[in-house]
Amino acid sequence: MKKVFLLILITLGLQQTNAQLFSKERVQNLQNFDKPRFSWGYILGFNSYDFNFDYNNEPEGQEPYLDQDVQVNTSVGFSVGLLGNMRINDYLDLRLEPMVTFTQRDLTFSGPDFIDQSETFREVRSTYVHLPLLLKISTKRLNNFKPFIVGGVSTSFNLSSNEENPDDNFAGEFRMTTSTSYYEIGFGVDFYLYYFKFTPSIRGIFAMTDELVRDNDPNSPWTGGIDKMATRGVFINFTFQ
Repeated sequence: MKKVFLLILITLGLQQTNAQLFSKERVQNLQNFDKPRFSWGYILGFNSYDFNFDYNNEPEGQEPYLDQDVQVNTSVGFSVGLLGNMRINDYLDLRLEPMVTFTQRDLTFSGPDFIDQSETFREVRSTYVHLPLLLKISTKRLNNFKPFIVGGVSTSFNLSSNEENPDDNFAGEFRMTTSTSYYEIGFGVDFYLYYFKFTPSIRGIFAMTDELVRDNDPNSPWTGGIDKMATRGVFINFTFQ
């Protein structure tokens, strides 16, 4: 009997929630908010960057490494940025989201050529100026929220890349390219609050270019066995308009 009573309460609760979310009689906040051609906002968020490695089967002039996998330890970083939105119609928007992101990745190399354990570890701290151009595809607004998907391309400039540094891993310096191109895809929900629109979203980024700057020695135990190193990452953003 208790189970039946609990089931009835849950059913009534779900019906009440459904009525609140989808009832056409509910008062909409910010009814004309999406009408202007252009709108602006700011972004705060978190990020987690990773690397994806492709390896050479046989580095030039050497036997294949016994174990050439590079282990990546990721951490949570911080992002801050601005939003420029151009309305195309009720369902399409073009968005520019320039951001500054801060992140850190720790790399652990392995192979038979390393003598000291300190040689296998590299701390990669990066500060990116990230410039995505995105197409936002929304559903019809449902009372005070509107789900959407978003995708596009972006480029970033790594202010901590060390690309022009003449020192390489033999001197303890890990080097990356300064600029990188990505494609991005994600989803989110617009919430129309009483005074402003709040948008949480999650987005994946995937580098299309190789970011590794090789050591001067082509047989380097750090970079000689790597064919491509490309960033992949996740952004969790909170947008305020």
